[in-house]
Amino acid sequence: MKFNNQITIGHKVINENSPTFIIGEAGVNHGGDINLAKKLIDLAADAGVDAVKFQTFKADNLILKNIDKAPYQKKTTESSESQYEMLKKLEVSNEENILLKKYSESKGLIFLTTPFDEESLDSLDNLDIDAYKIASTDTTNLPFLEKVAKKSKPIILSTGMSYLSEVKKALAVIHKFNKDLVLLQCTANYPIDDKEANIAVLNTFKREFDVLLGYSDHSEGTGAAPYSIPLGAKIIEKHFTLDKEMSGPDHRASLSPNELFSLVKIIRKVDQYIGTKEKIPTDSELATRKSLQKCLVAKDKISKDDVFSLENIVAKRTGGNGISPIEYYKLAGKKASKDYAKDEIIIEVI
Repeated sequence: MKFNNQITIGHKVINENSPTFIIGEAGVNHGGDINLAKKLIDLAADAGVDAVKFQTFKADNLILKNIDKAPYQKKTTESSESQYEMLKKLEVSNEENILLKKYSESKGLIFLTTPFDEESLDSLDNLDIDAYKIASTDTTNLPFLEKVAKKSKPIILSTGMSYLSEVKKALAVIHKFNKDLVLLQCTANYPIDDKEANIAVLNTFKREFDVLLGYSDHSEGTGAAPYSIPLGAKIIEKHFTLDKEMSGPDHRASLSPNELFSLVKIIRKVDQYIGTKEKIPTDSELATRKSLQKCLVAKDKISKDDVFSLENIVAKRTGGNGISPIEYYKLAGKKASKDYAKDEIIIEVI
């Protein structure tokens, strides 16, 4: 399956050579408070991420009312409430999404939100969002993925909790209707142990699929994300919060404001270090090349018509003048067209 090797999300182009696209995952860390959501947007803009992302769902469409919380949620929220009750308090209305999108764009950010149910997905049509980020919980939800794909917008798909065979089926469904996809490695716990990051899965994805890649990072602190970039991640997603001690399921596994600033700084530095895949001298190397690389000179006196060989020529630094020794085998065996003194630069037609 071949997906497009370049996609556009808002004003950002994402391809093999583009800077890393950073998504600040605000998620549900607003706690249902629109003013806190705006403060998260302010923080994301100040930190320099490319996009800020929230979550859109109707609890009644998402979960049965008697379902227990996930283990990590039990540690970070009231044990007496159900997962449904917790999620009900974290819903964002369509009107609030419109407000948050406008506010994000006023700050120069791309607004994204993850739909978790079909009603919420359809409600996003009114927002005309630039891409759909689909959570790991829906990697196996093939009917939902088909509906997302038919929206004809770029898709960013997380793959936590999934087997490779399930990822293949998900991509097969999407590929029928949509070729604009970024596939994210993810380990869906909050937070994860370092040994669970498994960024090497990106190598598996590269081998199995022709698709742009990314990494949704749930490791602690700046964590694994920067290390995924040399393996091909072009999108990085990371939760962040105003305060890790706030009440809610994801705060403790999120970046603090200082950590968010640090992550963006590190990723931008990694982008600089990676540079281009083209192996050519850099601009700064060109001057150094003249000073340090060698050219051919006479090892001793050479008379006209003497045959050039290792016996009478050698490579020395000449300030970039003369014939590079990489051309030695073209010169060897030819006759000198003139006399050369010792250390004189060889000048011949080869």
